[in-house]
Amino acid sequence: MQIEFMLNTSPELEEAIQKEAVVLVPIGQVEEHGPHLPVGTDTYIAQDVARRVAEKLQGELPVLVLPAVWSAYSVDAVGKWPGLIKVGTRTMIALVHDIVASLLRMGFRKVVLMNGHGNNPGILDVVLRELADEFEATPILANVWTFSAESFSRVRRSAPGGAIHADEYETSLILALGYPVDMSKAPSDESFRFKSAFKASDNFAGKNMVTWSTWKLQQSRTGVYGDPTVATRETGEIVLQDTVEKLAALVREYAAWDPHSGDLP
Repeated sequence: MQIEFMLNTSPELEEAIQKEAVVLVPIGQVEEHGPHLPVGTDTYIAQDVARRVAEKLQGELPVLVLPAVWSAYSVDAVGKWPGLIKVGTRTMIALVHDIVASLLRMGFRKVVLMNGHGNNPGILDVVLRELADEFEATPILANVWTFSAESFSRVRRSAPGGAIHADEYETSLILALGYPVDMSKAPSDESFRFKSAFKASDNFAGKNMVTWSTWKLQQSRTGVYGDPTVATRETGEIVLQDTVEKLAALVREYAAWDPHSGDLP
């Protein structure tokens, strides 16, 4: 059995179903990420992390990785700069629903959505609730950045407000993953400066008590929110390792879960 879902034959997938393989579905987006990062940043992070998780578990658990869902919903403000390929929220709900439903009808029962795009979580929550109502299965959502919150907060060099979009976090990860980054074009004056007792300063500093659009609260001049100039490959490697280890632990727990008893062994 190959890790990549599409490299398997139909009989190999039947074998994977019998072995109760976990299927990872990377979900990203294509949109501008400032003047220094590729527009596929969110998709690259989601798909590469998923592959590394599957590789880490190879020989321990049967895990398959689907091709990434590369077009999702984004706010229109991102379209100010070239690169946005957007689908509406209802289109995205239908698309992801039908992909996962196909897996469940095929016979798979453990599916993890590995999301790398900040606009996706609420939409994907709706998808998973609908699927759980329709099938004897409970797919789950893992937002990639949340699995490295502790390690990134420990090694980050930017101040609060420096890690939201095309920022220190994403730039460091893309450097570690080996994709092209032009650090000479990374803008230095786009940290998020809005202060509120109810909204976090960035994705790793504070807790959000409300949903409140960053793109409406502060105008970006470059398509960046944060400080990518302090990003390093070393930071990315630390964050990547921590992310993969924690996600692998999640997949182990999920694989061991018995949906009939609701308990872990």
